[in-house]
Amino acid sequence: MEKFTLINKDRSRIKVFEPFEDVSKPSPSIDAMMVSYGCVYKRSSKPVMKGSRVETIEAARKEYK
Repeated sequence: MEKFTLINKDRSRIKVFEPFEDVSKPSPSIDAMMVSYGCVYKRSSKPVMKGSRVETIEAARKEYK
């Protein structure tokens, strides 16, 4: 699984999805996604990331279907 980015039609909001590996378990596995979100203020500048959250892959699929 790789990292991917979604940008809204107005190009003002951005979301980045990347695999989240749980290293607290004896055998690390990827069963969650880290979703980072931010705003784009100027098209020529980098987006300003506001925050992130970790959610299960199933929950992410339901929300971003």
